[in-house]
Amino acid sequence: MKQSLILAILALFIASCTNMVPREKLPYPLTNETYGDPVKTVTIPLPVIATSPNEGITSGALTAFLLHNQKDEVSTLLAPQINYNKNFGTTFSLYGAFYPIPQRSWEMNISASTKVNYDYEAKFRDKTFQDGKLELFAFPYVFSDGSARFFGFQSDSSKDNETNYADEEYGFSAHVGYDITKNLQVVFGERIRKVSIGKGAVNSLPSTKSRYDSSTVPGLDGFTAHLQKLAIIYSTLDSRDMPTQGIYAKTSIECSWKAFGSSEDYRHYEAELKGYLPLDNARYISVGRIVYNQTLGSNVPFLERSILGGENTLRGYGRNRFIDSSFLLLNLEERIRLFRWSIFNVNTDWELAPFIDLGAVMESLDKVKSQNFEFNPGIGFRAVVRPNIVGRVDVGFGNEGPAVFVGLGYPF
Repeated sequence: MKQSLILAILALFIASCTNMVPREKLPYPLTNETYGDPVKTVTIPLPVIATSPNEGITSGALTAFLLHNQKDEVSTLLAPQINYNKNFGTTFSLYGAFYPIPQRSWEMNISASTKVNYDYEAKFRDKTFQDGKLELFAFPYVFSDGSARFFGFQSDSSKDNETNYADEEYGFSAHVGYDITKNLQVVFGERIRKVSIGKGAVNSLPSTKSRYDSSTVPGLDGFTAHLQKLAIIYSTLDSRDMPTQGIYAKTSIECSWKAFGSSEDYRHYEAELKGYLPLDNARYISVGRIVYNQTLGSNVPFLERSILGGENTLRGYGRNRFIDSSFLLLNLEERIRLFRWSIFNVNTDWELAPFIDLGAVMESLDKVKSQNFEFNPGIGFRAVVRPNIVGRVDVGFGNEGPAVFVGLGYPF
């Protein structure tokens, strides 16, 4: 990990460059009327050295292209990448993020490996309607993840029962949010998900289908989920993507109906509370989150139940490590700005973030026991390019060893 960070810093000094490119050569949506002419474009080549519990070690290279608007903010990011992983072979990918105005954003990812894996997705968000009161969001996707794991159900599922499968999905989710007041929003959502379970790419592990069947693991033969969601959100956050202060509270219900095309009838209930407390002009930001999720229904597909594990929940474990009918999760994190550094005309906040993740899955909240909980301390490293981009490395420690996650965006 230290070596990879050193290499990345050296690459910034040696190979980064800033160019002024005529705007006519950067057509929409790369640029728009908020950009000057010419456009300041920063090019940063970086090595890729990443590891996670499910995927294993990945190495390669990427080049980040950062386009600055008239306010000298990074409003477009493009990152082509090539890497190698022993399980998936060579992967070619292109990630793009576009922030034409604060109320509108688009993201896209195109990725294909020589073995099993692929990912094609796009996210659209627009809050310019009805004088900023109406928000639209859409997320179409299709992917295959050959690194997926299944250990069994409940909090005591054993590492000895680890199996591998390919999670092959396509689907679409969308929602409409309306601001009732300045701080209160009601959200109506729709989600469609078609899942097939294939042969995974990790040959060192037994296939999930060789150890389990659909009589014990609902959804193992594939399933369709078509759900409708209603949520109420209260927020005093000062920023949607990079909050430094305020409170966020959400309660929601999501229902699956056979009559609408789902494989089974079931319901999700969730309550979430987050708080951000800044100190010393936001050099220190104390962040806390607590979430409770409950899934009710019979024969609920295993990937539609309450799940913990991964870069945004229990960071000491791989994705989908613990599965049951409900979960309780607590995340505490101290975001410490070490320094602000302008390198090649990119203003960046460098942050250190010690954290604690505490969570458990259980049949229901009244049946939770102290021994169900997983305690995951860890440390995060963040590079923040305001107002839109966060690069992070999180190292969490669980009972099965350390887990390292590399990605974009804050975990919560």
